[in-house]
Amino acid sequence: MSNQLKIGMVGLDTSHCAAFTELLNDPEHPYHVPGGKVVIAFPGGSPDFDLSYSRIEGITEKLKGEFRIKITDSIEEVCEISDAILLTSVDGRVHLEQFKRIAEFKKPVFIDKPFTVDYEEAVRIQEIAHDMEIPIMSTSSLRYAEGLQNNLKLSKNIIGADSYGPMNIVEKQPGLFWYGIHSVEMLFTILGKGCISVETATNEDYDLLVGEWEDGRIGTVRGNRKGNNQFGALIHMESSTVFADGQSGTKPHYASLLEQVMIMFKTGEPRIDIEETTEIIRFIEAANESRRTGKKVKL
Repeated sequence: MSNQLKIGMVGLDTSHCAAFTELLNDPEHPYHVPGGKVVIAFPGGSPDFDLSYSRIEGITEKLKGEFRIKITDSIEEVCEISDAILLTSVDGRVHLEQFKRIAEFKKPVFIDKPFTVDYEEAVRIQEIAHDMEIPIMSTSSLRYAEGLQNNLKLSKNIIGADSYGPMNIVEKQPGLFWYGIHSVEMLFTILGKGCISVETATNEDYDLLVGEWEDGRIGTVRGNRKGNNQFGALIHMESSTVFADGQSGTKPHYASLLEQVMIMFKTGEPRIDIEETTEIIRFIEAANESRRTGKKVKL
């Protein structure tokens, strides 16, 4: 790979596409992320999901018009031309099928949230990446919120955490996967992997997820569909509790995320344990099951 990587984008149906491209391709951007440029993109889209297909035309025109990105109707052409891939399709249901096509080229891949909306599919992507030695990572940008990261650096002997955020539910995306991924990601950023069960209390306006970790720690996620649309978390330590504001700081979450992605693209070393990512998918899947049954579900 050259010092300036050629980056391909698969799926032009999320605002993340323009945000990532601006940060990478515009050296005058105050939070420019150096090291590579988006050069080619495949629009894709899910015809049965309006929050996908309704966005494709506008985002495609923006990337083509403002950034002179080559638009192709082939995932394979994106992979042939690129050194690394941003799989940005907004619909997690299509990630496994698209990743299988990308994997043939054995190039590093960032898969935008959610990794998948099905645990078995998440495991399958992990297996393919392992067998073919493909560096991959996937996360919500909220993992890199300044307020969260700054407080984590000062936190020791963490005994639990409570995260919160908006948790809208949309058709075609199973239960809490659409927006729940963000606050769940914050919880796992604090506590790490090792959750053994989750139980969900739910009504029309709110969800409360209570997870238990194998070492006895408890972590919760509050999801709001009414009122508060902010992100944040309480980090509980043996000596104190600190508040991590998901909106604090000036640096965009996407910039901090892309910096980590570019390190992986350059070094081939993922910045997040893929087993933790897979566990996050299982956590949300189990929380969805608990919403339906009212029972605690083991991961």
